[in-house]
Amino acid sequence: MTAAVVGAGTIGLAWAALFAAHGIEVTVTDPRDDLDAAVDEALPMLAAGLPGSDATELRRRISTTHDLAEAVAGARLVQENGPENLEFKQHLFADVAHHAPADALLATSSSGIVATRIAERLPDEAAARLLVAHPFNPPHIVPLVEIVPGERTAEKTVEKAIAFYRALGKTPVRLRKELPGFAANRLQGAVLQEAIHLVLSGVVDAEELDTVMKASLGGRYAAVGPFESFHLGGGPGGIRHMMRHLGPGLAQGWQRLGRPELDAAAVATLVGQTEAAYGSGPDAYRRRALLRDRKQIALDAALRQAEND
Repeated sequence: MTAAVVGAGTIGLAWAALFAAHGIEVTVTDPRDDLDAAVDEALPMLAAGLPGSDATELRRRISTTHDLAEAVAGARLVQENGPENLEFKQHLFADVAHHAPADALLATSSSGIVATRIAERLPDEAAARLLVAHPFNPPHIVPLVEIVPGERTAEKTVEKAIAFYRALGKTPVRLRKELPGFAANRLQGAVLQEAIHLVLSGVVDAEELDTVMKASLGGRYAAVGPFESFHLGGGPGGIRHMMRHLGPGLAQGWQRLGRPELDAAAVATLVGQTEAAYGSGPDAYRRRALLRDRKQIALDAALRQAEND
């Protein structure tokens, strides 16, 4: 199989490495002058997150070009990872649809723009092949891919996409409705909103907030999601018991959640505390990202083992 990865940022390069690790011939395209250097620099860290992979072997399956038409000409899948800008994506997919094979799967990694808007200017046959395939960062490690079809996306396109990402070891979840931000990012946004409120209110600092999350909800929700957790929390009575006894208080508590303003002072506080805890710059990023990836891989492996025991 062949794939084209459009956009050589963090997400695009991670997709390229994952595809290559599964034997797919990948062409990466991006207008950046340092395209080859960006691929070469990223692959060692990406390979470390793909057990059994070697950066040199991955590179043999990844070619580069600045020419979009050349990149997508023979691709069975086009994975777009450009800026979160509707106009940009509309123009880009018009070009992709013109040059890619007539049966190529057209996927956008967009974290918030729905496929219906992106496909507005496309003919029906191209719109039928376009959908959102939104990964959670980093895409080569975190299992989730949100599959979000547009109003004109064909059902066979959805089925094809789910089968493709599942074959890569991902966990595709089809969303039943389009909405900005999809599901995972909306959940993340809600948590981050209250996390920022707690830090700016002086309840905890940024590093302490991360510790609270990792030592409680983070681990819990990796094992069971919010609804199963709530259900189990009710004992034998389950969610019925929880809703009867805690439901009214839960709804009242939502009204007390913070709505922080991200003014200059707030941003300075958040940035200062976070950089003080975790460092800044390329070296700190690589060190912390590698640690994150090792932890995520270990967690995923442990969860798979528990499910199979």
